[in-house]
Amino acid sequence: MFHGRFVPAVTACAIALTVLAPHLHAEEFPSRPVRFVVPYAPGGSTDTLARTISTALTGLLGQQVVVDNRPGANGDIGMSLVAKAPADGHTIVLGYIANLAINPNITTKTPYDPHKDFSAVTQVAAAPNILVTHPSLPAKNLQELIAYGKAHPKTLTYASAGVGSIGHLTGALIALQSGIDMTHVPYKGSGQAVSDLVGGHVKIMISGMSSTLTHVRSGKLIGIATTGAKRTSATPSIPTIAESGFPGFSANAWYGVLAPAGTPKGPVTRLNRDIRKALEDAAVVKRLDGVGFEIISGSPEAFAAYMRAETRRWGEVVKAARVRAD
Repeated sequence: MFHGRFVPAVTACAIALTVLAPHLHAEEFPSRPVRFVVPYAPGGSTDTLARTISTALTGLLGQQVVVDNRPGANGDIGMSLVAKAPADGHTIVLGYIANLAINPNITTKTPYDPHKDFSAVTQVAAAPNILVTHPSLPAKNLQELIAYGKAHPKTLTYASAGVGSIGHLTGALIALQSGIDMTHVPYKGSGQAVSDLVGGHVKIMISGMSSTLTHVRSGKLIGIATTGAKRTSATPSIPTIAESGFPGFSANAWYGVLAPAGTPKGPVTRLNRDIRKALEDAAVVKRLDGVGFEIISGSPEAFAAYMRAETRRWGEVVKAARVRAD
């Protein structure tokens, strides 16, 4: 009789443990270091943002957050790596507007779908870019630059972090709206592009402030205009493109964290919570504000909706500028 009662009891315990197992597993996150992939080379704005966040995030998660730069193909290599990674929260990526809203509009060969192959975690920041020039160009503002371009057709070269980057499309829009002819020189990230600009190998660049402000302040580069709707606290003396003869012009970069599609809600919720806390850290706020970032965060659902809206918006810009990467 004792044996007959004991078997159902054991069975009931086994069923209970089976039901609870997913929840117990979710509570274990993170169980090892978290790889934070940056799909661009070291030295650019995306890299600066990831490294600033990772320090504070390490303390909050209780596991080391390791930044892993995987540049190439305008971010597609790093993004693809994360899309194919195990969906357990231990591999995340800092996506950029180019990867998440522009690339799908300029090529049919993007090896991932930003809306289907990833789980949105949170947006983290937005930032106007800055149009900078090499001092050898005799132009101190945007109108002088345009006048020079019209007087010297087909001589201006501008660098960007890659085909379809926000710097590329901003330059294309300036050229279209001003009537000047600029040759685009794409790089595999902004680090090498800035180095070549400082060396005078290219003359113009539209770039994140984190990778160029040091050179502007030292006089190695000239800050011509910023791309946001209003001046930034980091560059209060530099006018916007809208102020410089193009009313309504606005072209902000933005960044957000994603995990592979299918990542359980537990890790996504934990990452969302701790990344948002990291963005409130005083040292993080000071660092990001100093290089022109505007901190923006929210729910995974809000970030996913924003990505879809931006994809539609930049699709219209790509069509007007006739930008294709195929």
